[in-house]
Amino acid sequence: MSTLKRPIITEKATGLNEKGRYTFEVERTANKVQIKKDIETLYGVTVTDINTMRTIGKIKSKGTKGGQVSGRRSNGKKAIVTVKEGDVIDFYSNL
Repeated sequence: MSTLKRPIITEKATGLNEKGRYTFEVERTANKVQIKKDIETLYGVTVTDINTMRTIGKIKSKGTKGGQVSGRRSNGKKAIVTVKEGDVIDFYSNL
């Protein structure tokens, strides 16, 4: 089972791609060794560094006929992966 959920493609994350850093959403239980192994096998690149961070889910609320309803998105984990210079991960190759 892969520890990677999906790549994060935002304006800030895309700006990091030019520096050889890629951002992924990963399983909350994944560690850096598992993330490195999965990225190297899936994309065929050499990983030099990994930074991970846990994210807290946002509180969301909406008004309904019955009144105000609030809830929370689930917590998650992100990994910012630095690859060896010259290696590139192309997220759009499968489209």
